[in-house]
Amino acid sequence: MKANVGALGFYRHLYVQVLAAIALGALFGWLAPEAAAQDWVKALGDGFVKLIKMAIAPIIFCTVVSGVAHIEDARKVGRVGLKALLYFEIVSTFALALGLLIGNLAQVGAGFAGKPDPSAIAKYTALAEKRGGLDFLLDIIPDSAIGAFAKGDILQVLLFSLLFGFALLALGERGRALRVIIDDVGHAMFGVIAIIMKAAPIGAFGAMAYTVAKYGSAALLSLAGLVGLFYLTAGLFVVFVLGFIARAAGFNIFSLIVYLRDELLIVLGTSSSESALPALMEKLQWLGCSKSVVGLVVPTGYSFNLDGTNIYMTLTTLFIARAMGVELDLSHQATILIVAMLTSKGASGVSGAGFITLAATLTAVDPQLAPGMSLVLGVDKFMSECRALTNFIGNGVAAIVIAAWEGELDRARLTAGLARRIDPSDVAIGVTTE
Repeated sequence: MKANVGALGFYRHLYVQVLAAIALGALFGWLAPEAAAQDWVKALGDGFVKLIKMAIAPIIFCTVVSGVAHIEDARKVGRVGLKALLYFEIVSTFALALGLLIGNLAQVGAGFAGKPDPSAIAKYTALAEKRGGLDFLLDIIPDSAIGAFAKGDILQVLLFSLLFGFALLALGERGRALRVIIDDVGHAMFGVIAIIMKAAPIGAFGAMAYTVAKYGSAALLSLAGLVGLFYLTAGLFVVFVLGFIARAAGFNIFSLIVYLRDELLIVLGTSSSESALPALMEKLQWLGCSKSVVGLVVPTGYSFNLDGTNIYMTLTTLFIARAMGVELDLSHQATILIVAMLTSKGASGVSGAGFITLAATLTAVDPQLAPGMSLVLGVDKFMSECRALTNFIGNGVAAIVIAAWEGELDRARLTAGLARRIDPSDVAIGVTTE
């Protein structure tokens, strides 16, 4: 009886529902292309994308303001916080650059059999024409803060959020109450996203059915190529970039992955690196990282050190641009680096947050790319697990590296823990070097 209940419960997972919806949508688009190419099918995917975009501006505001304001904790520990932020930005830049490099070398999206839909991007054309030269720089500054939110201009929202965050930081203790409110509003907005994500199977079904019907089976191969290339790029980043950093700090990246295997499985199952945050912090202390460094670096890293999300944004932006026939020159790709560096700060460990930051990046880089989100909606779920896993591993490496940098790492414990010569449950938390 229990086995039957468990089997039935399996189908209640959003992951399974989305997979089933993708399969059914692809089958519907293949067997009945005329029916699947109708506007009502397209509206299912487009409607879901609009629901996501509806929540982008307030989420970006809350998370960026909160991330900047929480640097207050970094100031209390002085150089540790500064080194952490410096490390995050350097490694994040490597992740973004690697995504652009691999995407350009592989010409990701070039084989996609589709062109931009004039009716879908008409309302973005006027905005796109304005974004160039000094006009583009002036366009970053909103006429009013409320106007930036009303228009959904992500660059304007980002600018206001950064200014507001630094102003809140300068208030110190007087701003603590407001910071708590903004944190709570941010959590509530992610609650809104959690509700919206319940419609993900419907959106995925519509997006996949319409894509297959309009562009044919070649679209499926191109999308599968995007997913495969993303996993390959993330793997290269973990093995070579993080692996090199780990080796320079005196440990092996593969040993760390094995050590964190249970937590990685949790992340894989939930598509969220946040689900294993408490366990990660405890295990890092078991490895000999000081409690103060872990307490600062890991939570800050969840807002500032999102390597998997960075790779995803650059690769997917290039895919969408090429699939829609939009040429991105070097200046556009430089803009992707800058914008993605900022918008990734608005991504938390919550499942689906990467799709939100993709929307923000596309809108800021070139508004006519925004409708292209529907092209990757059907396979986004396949990439969310890899995003979360890469983010999780990256934050584990960051904590150990910065602890070593600060001389607050017990090398004997690190060696014994990664070699599995000690059981973490035998080591008391809180006895690490402060």
